[in-house]
Amino acid sequence: MSSDRARGAVQSDTDRLAVLLELSRGFVAQSDFDELLPLVIRHTKEVLNCEGCSLLLVDETRDELYFPVTSSAQAGVDRSLQTLRFPVSQGIAGRVVQTRQAVRVDDVAQNEFFNPGVDQRTGESTRNLMCAPLRRGDGVLGVIEVINGIEGAFEETDLEFLEALAPSVALAVENARLVGDLRDTTARLASEISGLRRERVHADSFPEIIGRSPAMEQVFALMESAAESAIPVQIQGETGVGKELVARAIHTHGDRREAPLVALNCGAMPAALLESELFGFARGAFTGADREKQGLFEAADHGTLFLDEINAMPLDQQAKLLRVIQEGEFRRLGETRVRKVDVRLISASNADLAEEVREKRFREDLYYRLNVFPIVVPPLRDRSGDISLIAGAILKRISERTKKKVGGIEAEVLETFDRYSWPGNVRELENELERAVALASAGGWISRDCLSPRLVEFSDRQPKQGSVMGHRRGSLREARKNFEREFLSSVLELNGGNATKAAKELGISRQMLQKKIKDWSLREPRPQ
Repeated sequence: MSSDRARGAVQSDTDRLAVLLELSRGFVAQSDFDELLPLVIRHTKEVLNCEGCSLLLVDETRDELYFPVTSSAQAGVDRSLQTLRFPVSQGIAGRVVQTRQAVRVDDVAQNEFFNPGVDQRTGESTRNLMCAPLRRGDGVLGVIEVINGIEGAFEETDLEFLEALAPSVALAVENARLVGDLRDTTARLASEISGLRRERVHADSFPEIIGRSPAMEQVFALMESAAESAIPVQIQGETGVGKELVARAIHTHGDRREAPLVALNCGAMPAALLESELFGFARGAFTGADREKQGLFEAADHGTLFLDEINAMPLDQQAKLLRVIQEGEFRRLGETRVRKVDVRLISASNADLAEEVREKRFREDLYYRLNVFPIVVPPLRDRSGDISLIAGAILKRISERTKKKVGGIEAEVLETFDRYSWPGNVRELENELERAVALASAGGWISRDCLSPRLVEFSDRQPKQGSVMGHRRGSLREARKNFEREFLSSVLELNGGNATKAAKELGISRQMLQKKIKDWSLREPRPQ
């Protein structure tokens, strides 16, 4: 070898070592699998001056080799290769995986392991190739393969370079896979955590509202979505279920939390004063208006306006409210100036607004403006499992406020609470506990003696465990009668005295239930 050629070879080796070091650093630093593989292919192809370069990875679940990324000089070949799979036992690449040894093939036509099916599938014409295993521990991740040296067959130094590069590629592939798996696991766990948070959102997002029942879980999920938006919310529920509490929680956990929440009970406001309360008035607007006054819409600007019992709003005021919702502007009474506001509206009703619309007591156009995001708060009787939690929280609050420590609530009382229909909902429960704390001795427990006559009477009417079994003497027919009488009485009581609901639960007609009530001389209780 001449001195010039020797110096050229040394320079080439030096350049390759520098490139190898640079590529190794780059490969290991790259953690995105989809970005890593094209980087490996592009640089390897440039350094080895070849027509094509591919990574073949082992799919252990199917015992196959596949091409996640390729780089060919011929159009269409890459797409064909990336849809191709073949058994690990086939081809030169398969042989390299099995033997864990790199190979250089100067003429593939003379190699017994060459699989011409790949060329037939892609239209490629492979003349020579090199293939090195991507070893990791005791296994092989796949191979890196180059084909058709542009200046002729590959040399031994080319194979040495490919073998030197392969461990860095293998490490980078494994790292990228691990990072990908970690990201997938993180995403899955985040999804599961998000699901758990949605299922138990009250524990973190709405600590001011107590409940674990399935009915309340649905409400919490809707509240979480409502808090993330600024759309109008319409809350429906019986009196005393906590509609204002829901509205305040949505506001507190939303983007407008720094601005005020202004509340108005439309049912408690005289119709003549409602307009001036909502929109304000100018000085001299009417007799007695000796000064100007800001309305609730202005007070709630950039915040939330909560209109409770909106079903009680007169129709003429509904029309004015509709205009503010549509245009975002209004006039004070006695003014011509138009004022603009940015207010999130939350309304509540203890009546079915859709029914109110059908009865012409509520404007249909306003109904559709308000009912964009409806939330129905269930009555306490439908919140199985929540009553004892709510009672405990109320008891603690009353004890702290009155500075009277109470030991707790006896099991018999909790059982009565759980079976009672609570027509007044949480408000009625709170009133019952206020009375009970007042009657309980300091440090004592809430017992049956602390309950109101209404609850005591209800408790006395409840069938006791084994009460039917107490009739140990007499005929089977008499025992059946006794059981039916007690069972009907219990179902009626649990449905708040509503014969229609009780009949539906029993699976009989209302007429049949009325007959049985008469037959057994039962007193059909009225809703409390």
